[in-house]
Amino acid sequence: MNNEILKLKPAGVWKEFQGILGVPRPSKKEEKMVAYLEQWAKDHKISYIKEECGNIIMSVPATKGMEDRQTVILQAHMDMVCEKNSDKVHDFENDPIEAVIKGEWLHANGTTLGTDDGIGVAAALAVIADPTVEHGPLECIFTVDEETGLTGAMKLDPKDFTGRILLNLDSEDEGEIFIGCAGGMDTIIKVWYELEPAPEENTAYRITVSGLKGGHSGDDINKNLANANKLLTRILWQATTWFDIALYDFQGGNLRNAIAREATAVVYVPNESVGDFLHYVKDMEKHFKQEYQVTEPTLKVTAEVAEIQPDVVIDEMSQYNLLNGLYACPHGVIAMSQTIPNFVETSTNLASCKKKEGYFFIQTSQRSSIESSKQDIANMVEAVWSLADADVEHTDGYPGWTPNPDSVICDIAVKCYKERFKKDPKVRAIHAGLECGLIGDKIAGMDMISFGPTLRGVHSPDERCEIATVQMFWDFMCDILKNIPKAEAPKAKKAPAKKAAKK
Repeated sequence: MNNEILKLKPAGVWKEFQGILGVPRPSKKEEKMVAYLEQWAKDHKISYIKEECGNIIMSVPATKGMEDRQTVILQAHMDMVCEKNSDKVHDFENDPIEAVIKGEWLHANGTTLGTDDGIGVAAALAVIADPTVEHGPLECIFTVDEETGLTGAMKLDPKDFTGRILLNLDSEDEGEIFIGCAGGMDTIIKVWYELEPAPEENTAYRITVSGLKGGHSGDDINKNLANANKLLTRILWQATTWFDIALYDFQGGNLRNAIAREATAVVYVPNESVGDFLHYVKDMEKHFKQEYQVTEPTLKVTAEVAEIQPDVVIDEMSQYNLLNGLYACPHGVIAMSQTIPNFVETSTNLASCKKKEGYFFIQTSQRSSIESSKQDIANMVEAVWSLADADVEHTDGYPGWTPNPDSVICDIAVKCYKERFKKDPKVRAIHAGLECGLIGDKIAGMDMISFGPTLRGVHSPDERCEIATVQMFWDFMCDILKNIPKAEAPKAKKAPAKKAAKK
């Protein structure tokens, strides 16, 4: 573990984050993190509830003199996206994250860092542990499985907490206060195939697209980042006609909420066409490098003889359906907001394509701040794959978070930021999904904002946290807690009217 982290400021937050780095916490496999938080609460003599799904809710009494304030919920998710570079050996279910300080940023060594949302969890724990932080009654909610299903937020039981002011500590841009987010859903596709003998006088080649940045499928979808699945499909789709290739395997992308960074395919190439085929692949790499010369400077395409020469390929019709479906499937920004400048309204992400036994499993995700547009783009994806004779299904999805123009906590946060940093914060909505949408949909009258330090490259091994902004994030949060309004005093019951005496 990198003890240099303990020299960073604010010391309390980095101490808690260092502890979190040592706890494996993949989405849907947060058992070790749940146990860690339970033990942390016991060690600090904090009352807590463990919900059936694994959520941990800690109840923290007010500091002296703040007992009359409204209860505030500090909310963060305990799971993390588990992505690594292909040459990195790392077991996310057992190994700690290796953090590395590089100049002004904290990185991980070849993997995601987990500041999304480990830094939010650390900040909430630091508030509890620091007796000098002034705050009213707190309820700290740590949810499970935010990254792959928002399960913790969906299963959060309103009876387990009382607060109606919520500070979501899961945003990625210091100086920005979020008051709304997009809703989302997934569309899942299965393209069935049969196997047939590999063609004779052919050689199997492995084609790989790598070196891409990847990124968050919501927050980074408008940054003109390349999608490895789309690039590899472009190569194979044209090569099917020009070189009569036969497909054996296609594996690209990993997570539904990450832009695919790497993709690889194994194809049989007629021996008489190998030279032209390899030249074609190199040409495609040149085209891609030109198209993405700014956003993807390390993009790479390789073609090498496959280590294993399989004796089968998928049938010709399934190859036709798969490649046409992948090529036609929309990816990226579909519509920009007509009311908010430079804000993505609707998008879709061709997240992954994995070969299974008997079928290819393709996962896509759709987002929009308009419910009908979210359904529309999901229907578009379904229509494309229906033409490819695929099986298609949609998940239930999750609601967006509609901005509240009368938000009291937003007004308090803006005032605190101005006073602390002598500049105005940006108040805006985010195209990524936040648990606030589900929580607000479940509990009427919840007043919410989301904020955090500056993170970049989340959901990819390039994830990093700008160290100086963690101190700003901490100071800002403490200022908000200090300025929470007083709770309304319960209204006194009126004494029953005396009945007039009978004459």
